Amino acid sequence: MRQLGWKGADHFGISLHNAIVMPYIWHYGTEEQKQRWLPAMGRGEAIGFFGLTEPQGGSDPNTMLTHARREGDEWVLNGKKRWIGLATIASVGVIWAKDEEGVVRGFVVPTDTPGFKATAIDNKLSMRASLQTEIELTEMRLPLDAMLPEARGLSAPFKCLNEARYGIAWGVMGAARSCLEAAVNRAQTRTVYGELIGGKQLIQGQLADMFVEYEKGLLLALHLGRLKDAGKLSYGQISVGKLNNVREAIAIASKCRAMLGGDGITSEFPVMRHMANLESVRTYEGTDEVHQLVIGRELTGIAAF
Repeated sequence: MRQLGWKGADHFGISLHNAIVMPYIWHYGTEEQKQRWLPAMGRGEAIGFFGLTEPQGGSDPNTMLTHARREGDEWVLNGKKRWIGLATIASVGVIWAKDEEGVVRGFVVPTDTPGFKATAIDNKLSMRASLQTEIELTEMRLPLDAMLPEARGLSAPFKCLNEARYGIAWGVMGAARSCLEAAVNRAQTRTVYGELIGGKQLIQGQLADMFVEYEKGLLLALHLGRLKDAGKLSYGQISVGKLNNVREAIAIASKCRAMLGGDGITSEFPVMRHMANLESVRTYEGTDEVHQLVIGRELTGIAAF
């Protein structure tokens, strides 16, 4: 990537730009919006952000306080967003706000618009390479054509968020594999009491159990991918993948850290970094509890949230 500080963006940020922001503009925007932003975004000359989550809302976007009012030939937006990736280096983003009828609408927002302010969240102990921000909108004025005309209601942001949740089911298995490879290598090289620890039944049993869970998670992700290709992937199935694979990746990382002993907390190994980052993955794109409720609704037909 070139220009505009891509060196400050991690894999998560690039995925956000490519897999969420650009598809939103493509699916819901006007031809003019697409032509203005997508070519530059595709070339990496313009970075995008996605502004849905709010400080008070978290997993419940229905509590959205950011609002947009119509004044003549302009929209005026006020509100706050939090945990928004890339906004401090972005050129454009999609901001979600409730209109005067209480309907959630999407707006294409250039970051040089007066009234837009993004501040980096610097005190993170997880996903430290990821640029996360808080956004403040103060009487920010946009032209009428800044609104994404085809995006109406929360179903619009959720549609592309499910793409991200599906991707997580694959991504966390990569983190689990990295931890498992470090533990296997340690078992083959670490000598205690004159013998390699990999020759001990306890160690082999733990490695075998972790590998089984890794393989199960990988097969689950593959199954979801085949359903997706066939156009049969449901929201509940995506939640199964996100919930299970994140849980198992965290469990594998924790066991691998213990197998590495004290060295496991050092930067010599990737395990502690993966452990900390996976805790963030457990929260974003829907917490464990949210996905439990999605699955529960699919099973019973009754919404508990």
